[in-house]
Amino acid sequence: MIQTVVKRDGRIVGFNEEKIMAAIRRAMLQTELGEDVSLTRRITDFISCRGEEQMTVEQIQDMVEMELMKSTRKEVAKKYIAYRDKRSIARKAKTRDMFLEIIEAKSNDITRENANMNADTPAGMMMKFASETTKPFVDDYLLLPEVKEAVRLNYLHIHDKDYYPTKSLTCVQHPLDKILNNGFFAGHGESRPAKRIETASMLACISLETVQNEMHGGQAIPAFDFYLAPFVRKSFIEELKVLERINGDSYESFYNIEIKDYLPKTLDGLEGKERLVQHAVNQTIGRVHQAMEAFIHNMNTIHSRGGNQVVFSSVNYGTDTSAEGRCIIRELLNSTYEGVGNGATAIFPIQIWKKKRGVSYLPEDRNYDLYQLACKVSARRFFPNFVNLDATFNQHEQWNSDDPRRFEYEVATMGCRTRVFENRFGKKTSIGRGNISFSTLNLVRMALECRNIENEKERIDSFYKKLEQVLDLTALQLHRRFEFQKTAAPKQFPLLMSMLWEGCEQLQDEDSIEKVINQGTLGIGFIGLAEALVALTGKHHGESEEAQKLGLEIITYMRDKVNEYSEKYQHNYSVLATPAEGLAGRFTRRDKKDFGVIEGITDREYYTNSNHVPVYYHCSAHQKAKIEAPYHALTGGGHIFYVEIDGDATHNPEAIMGVVDMMDKYNMGYTSVNHNRNRCLKCGYENSDAKLETCPKCGSVQIDRLQRITGYLVGTTDRWNNAKLAELNDRVIHE
Repeated sequence: MIQTVVKRDGRIVGFNEEKIMAAIRRAMLQTELGEDVSLTRRITDFISCRGEEQMTVEQIQDMVEMELMKSTRKEVAKKYIAYRDKRSIARKAKTRDMFLEIIEAKSNDITRENANMNADTPAGMMMKFASETTKPFVDDYLLLPEVKEAVRLNYLHIHDKDYYPTKSLTCVQHPLDKILNNGFFAGHGESRPAKRIETASMLACISLETVQNEMHGGQAIPAFDFYLAPFVRKSFIEELKVLERINGDSYESFYNIEIKDYLPKTLDGLEGKERLVQHAVNQTIGRVHQAMEAFIHNMNTIHSRGGNQVVFSSVNYGTDTSAEGRCIIRELLNSTYEGVGNGATAIFPIQIWKKKRGVSYLPEDRNYDLYQLACKVSARRFFPNFVNLDATFNQHEQWNSDDPRRFEYEVATMGCRTRVFENRFGKKTSIGRGNISFSTLNLVRMALECRNIENEKERIDSFYKKLEQVLDLTALQLHRRFEFQKTAAPKQFPLLMSMLWEGCEQLQDEDSIEKVINQGTLGIGFIGLAEALVALTGKHHGESEEAQKLGLEIITYMRDKVNEYSEKYQHNYSVLATPAEGLAGRFTRRDKKDFGVIEGITDREYYTNSNHVPVYYHCSAHQKAKIEAPYHALTGGGHIFYVEIDGDATHNPEAIMGVVDMMDKYNMGYTSVNHNRNRCLKCGYENSDAKLETCPKCGSVQIDRLQRITGYLVGTTDRWNNAKLAELNDRVIHE
């Protein structure tokens, strides 16, 4: 008697005779004589009793064919055989069609899932082949049936599912000082410690690029200025030693001379010690500038992940007030302002200015002049973005302005918005930590299913019931993924688990990485709060105080639930304001198919990212800030505030400062400013004319608008998927 069935994907399930009966009935209904219930029952009973205890689907279907051929209804057997062949062809055709779209470099949501990945190159194609064939394996072997069902029904999305079997983690903030001071070994070759600024800059690139191949997310440096500052002084000393060889004198007494700032000056009129020191300073500034220029150029040209994607990199800086740290900041900003290649805006690294009262924000602060420069650069080059160290939720009780390692107590962020700071299992810091994995909830789907409940209280209660169920399932899914990830051996991540992740130094080859990675975070994200509120109240949170109140209650509920999960599963769960790219349209397409086109909900090609006010909603920047700001304290896994400004921002850095002032006023954690920037793809000419169609420099009509997509820039919108292009076209200016 058959007890269990081995499905085509390898899963073992309980035997269900109803499936045999349904298949025979389907074949019979395609014949002239129609259904024969008695024969169907007789064949089903025979197979159920005569079959082996465990059989494959194919073996059972073979028995059905044989019994039908033995019966008087041989025409049914032919229909059954034809149906089996059709299903087999359909299964193969689905994979074939998907592969052909990749091979033919078609522009669709498979090939344009990530705007910074070129899926048209051989390496990019190979990545997509691997990605699309790995996801079904994850569904069939690594996910619980209820999780798979939640994904199928459009409640849940598991990010980076194609990397699931590799056990890789999402992102990490590099403790770069370990590499610069000690060198590193990453499986193939090794690097010595840095001695000069050029080497330090290159090692920073290599660190980011190497670990990008060990992870599926981004790489960040949390204190770029602090880490590279010592090598400015070392390079200054090298320049003095060059003078020693030229002049035959010793200038050792100048090695540690106080330098208030590394500023270039003419040597005219200078003599003796002052002339020697200024010459060394001038030479050092030139070297630092070239090193920063090389760093930016490398981060835009060094490829990772099979050679089809530049490193998804970020650098945080702004609070080192030493002369050397200020030199790093200044020359990084100057190099960014100049651009790469023929003057193009650098896509990476995403740069993040650390705004801190008493350090880098107020006119009397030591780094205020560099803050002004940062705003000038952001007005032209979109970067840096700004992280608010003064936000109540970003402050650290151990931060001290006199501590030379105070950067350990400063929050740092990934450019896309991912935030890691609080820690139940170790130090409260961003350094050496990152997100382990994350999944995103479709708030709109849950709200749509409750939309037609007339009683408001019952409608809201029904939504919360669904939300709790999906949250519980998501927390379990992330826990199970963690349980799988922790089985990785340290050697699978040669650099990550030897130098970068907090506490990894003590790991031996045979050790478990569980305690090390458990200092990271598991993120529960969400998308479409605005549309969900329209479904529940008739308006989104930008239109209605009632909707805003409910929106804050929903995200507070999520925050409280993740705290419960942290205790239950003993992990660092957090709520993430998801930076959706391909997901923005994927959720919407399915819901539109199931519920139809509903004004204000499914009538566009995308859902609004996380807790943002819809991009098409006309409101002032201050209104937008007031609405979105309270959500930042609730989304400890990451958040961002965007403002769209009009005109040529290159002449208006004060507009950037105004947005940072809003961040300070409304207690927001992270912000960036979008503005129009055209670029001629042929000659590189740039301006901000919103109606530019022809390049005034070379006459080309190949004009592209440089824009952010989910926190990072994309050099060409040709690689944007349809949903994000629709969102881009809907964006309005915030006055």
